[in-house]
Amino acid sequence: MDNNLAKRIQGLKDRLQYMQDIFAGKHQDSIDFLKIRLNAFEEDARQDKLDDPFAKLKGMEELFESAEQRLDAEITPMDKVRIVRHPQRICLKDILENVYDNYTEVGGQDEHSLDPSMIIARAVIVRRRGNKSYQQSVLVVGQEKGHGAEFRNGGSTKPWGNAKALQYMRVAETEGIPIHSYIFTPGSYPIEDNPGAAQQIARNIYGMAGLRVPVISIISEGGSGGAEAIGLADKRLMLSHGYYSVISPEGAAAIEGRLKPGQRATPELIERCAEQLSITAQDNLKFGYIDKIVQEPPLGARPGNFEFFRTLRQEVIRATDEVVISTRVAPFFKGLAARSRRNPDADLDSMHMRWGLSPAAKNRLREKRQQKYLRLSKHAAKDRRPFARKTKDAVWDWVSKPFLSFKYDFYRKHQRKISAFMEELDNEWENLKMRISAPFHKLSGKNSDPVSELTALSAWNGDDKKGRWNYISPKYKIDRAITCPNSASYGCPDLWGPDLYAEFAGVCSHCGYHFPMEPEWYVKNVFDPGSVFEFNSEIEAANPLDFPGFSERIADAQKKTGAKSGCMTFEARIDNVKMVVAMLMGTFRGGSFGAAEGFKFVEAAKMAAKKRYPFLAYVHGTAGIRIQEGTHGVVQMPRCTVAVRRYVESGGLYMVLYDTNSFAGPVASFLGCSPYQFAVRSSNIGFAGPQVIKETTGMDIPPKYHRSYHALSRGHIQGIWDRRQVRANLKQALMTIGGRNLYYR
Repeated sequence: MDNNLAKRIQGLKDRLQYMQDIFAGKHQDSIDFLKIRLNAFEEDARQDKLDDPFAKLKGMEELFESAEQRLDAEITPMDKVRIVRHPQRICLKDILENVYDNYTEVGGQDEHSLDPSMIIARAVIVRRRGNKSYQQSVLVVGQEKGHGAEFRNGGSTKPWGNAKALQYMRVAETEGIPIHSYIFTPGSYPIEDNPGAAQQIARNIYGMAGLRVPVISIISEGGSGGAEAIGLADKRLMLSHGYYSVISPEGAAAIEGRLKPGQRATPELIERCAEQLSITAQDNLKFGYIDKIVQEPPLGARPGNFEFFRTLRQEVIRATDEVVISTRVAPFFKGLAARSRRNPDADLDSMHMRWGLSPAAKNRLREKRQQKYLRLSKHAAKDRRPFARKTKDAVWDWVSKPFLSFKYDFYRKHQRKISAFMEELDNEWENLKMRISAPFHKLSGKNSDPVSELTALSAWNGDDKKGRWNYISPKYKIDRAITCPNSASYGCPDLWGPDLYAEFAGVCSHCGYHFPMEPEWYVKNVFDPGSVFEFNSEIEAANPLDFPGFSERIADAQKKTGAKSGCMTFEARIDNVKMVVAMLMGTFRGGSFGAAEGFKFVEAAKMAAKKRYPFLAYVHGTAGIRIQEGTHGVVQMPRCTVAVRRYVESGGLYMVLYDTNSFAGPVASFLGCSPYQFAVRSSNIGFAGPQVIKETTGMDIPPKYHRSYHALSRGHIQGIWDRRQVRANLKQALMTIGGRNLYYR
């Protein structure tokens, strides 16, 4: 048999095996028909029974193309998941070879890289204007799965891989070149080795929110936090057979089926969850979380689909051009350039545009990106506020803004300058008096010991509350002895329920272990009595994907807790220092975070910025992003991080206090990006729980792997507080840390 004929037959065999893999037993009649026809053709070709084998082969290839197009019309969301996971799926190296004209990898190569699952490359796109050619540099970052390469770790990036990506994105910002990020990941590698998975993803999202160069993201497989680590972009494209989700369909099936460790979900349940999660490109375009779909060949793009690479090149160039055009001020030239690029048949390779931006354009670009994310997902929550209230708030916001700007940006600013000048005069006067009076002090024999005054220990007066609390946990009614979890290690005696949950504030009197307490305990005992004023309580958690049975579960949580969502936002005072607080309540479905919670968190950050108040995120507990909301939930990671960054850059003080169990998306984004993070003793902090780590990596983590002391040792948090001292420590923090605009001091 001719070698060329044998190679093309083998290609058809690979396509047939690919169909069997991605459909997992479905459409078996069509696949068997193709298999019979192909086997018969191969046998005839081997025995030289064909007069014109290449003509017959062409007909066989057309038969395969027809079958692929027909099956592509019946593809399901779970089929798309299997497509992006398949070894024949295109990978980032294929894109670098076929979309860009030249490239050089930086930051390591292949298995000798710092993290082989993250590729960083300087790439070049050559474009023309007339007879003249121009080279345009871009930075390409993205996860690399390879074609079944084990050392790539399946595209699951480790913390240092994400750190490498952020480092080079900042290099690109310095050099003023666009960034193209390609997302090929099922999720980040869930380990807490320094700097920690959650902490590094939070740093990446925070950093990308402030980049002053165009950022374009292309999603093939977008798995939750791993995708968001390099996914905050001005334009987000998505391949038509890709998926973007808060969790894998198998993970959702395990949760929905309440499976125990070792149990497997049925294929039917997995298929159903993939459908209900709304993970496809078409779903995400409808929600507004991507900007455009890049059409793939039937059954997904593979390395031999060169026409697809030409299409992808045009779409990437078009997206970059559109982002640059959006920063222009002149409406005529802006509209003319945009219209010329809307034509899908336009050859953008021959329409060169300079991608460099002026300093003013860079600022407009960053502002436009941040505003885009702040607008996302509001429709996915129930806003029960009366129309009159919303109108009143909007009018008051418009009216009060000039007054607050005058008060803080002009009056207080000059008041501080005058105060600083008077303080300097007072200091000089005191120094002059000391010099004049020094000889008389020597003659009188009076002399103080300044060294002892500066080094002497201050007296500690004990706990401010002295055993009396404004709120007592209902658990104090437990009229029995309770054993401390540390009794085997430290010999803690049994504690009497009424004492433990009342006078002791849920703290073991022997070893200091902190038993979980209700969020109300903190609201009543940390802040000044009568100072708590809740706002936006009418924003309710919803069921935007119509997930079966989830509306009933939300209603049960609302009835049980009396709250409308898992986030409570309020103004409060500590020793008359006003502040805004966003509290994630672990009592509301484990503190899961969705569109309603994101809505309230963003509004709280805006209010803190407007009123020039400190902003505290108190995490009573969070199990992560609410999976039943799909990408409506996961988009809260970049959205809330943008709100936090805008607040911090305005000069505000943003602090985070963790309690009980804090995991996953919130910790890996808008909580983990705070420069001041603290934890209540005995709390757990991390990216993924022990069972998820076991299933993902196959590793058994050591006991107390997520304890706050481990987070402190790797720099995730800055301190650990006793529950009884939270009020005193917060007061001290308010007086000692923060930015330049701490107006309450």
